[in-house]
Amino acid sequence: MGEGGCQQGDSARASGHLMDITLQFFDGCPNWQVTERRLSTLVAEGLDVTIGYQRIESYESAIEHRFRGSPTVLINGVDPFADGDAPVGVACRIYETESGPAGSPTLDQLRAAIAAGNAT
Repeated sequence: MGEGGCQQGDSARASGHLMDITLQFFDGCPNWQVTERRLSTLVAEGLDVTIGYQRIESYESAIEHRFRGSPTVLINGVDPFADGDAPVGVACRIYETESGPAGSPTLDQLRAAIAAGNAT
């Protein structure tokens, strides 16, 4: 997976789905792998999406992509968990969940964000 990203699910794109998910991450933060597993669970449940990966490799790249921490999930290019006060940079991101702060959004949070993305 290069900085430009690696696409998965090209057959879904060809079938006319409307949902693109990009998982932004940097290698020093293990939480992106938890998010990747959760997104894979949603795909296994029948979610029709294309999942792309975008590795952020430098502070300059973080600025260019407005990256606010790993993992960042973009749904059709929009960060549904965005906190405008969060700094841009190469760092692990914290999500507020029902169980308290966590390094990844929960399955339910991802489902809700994707449903909201489908509604737009």
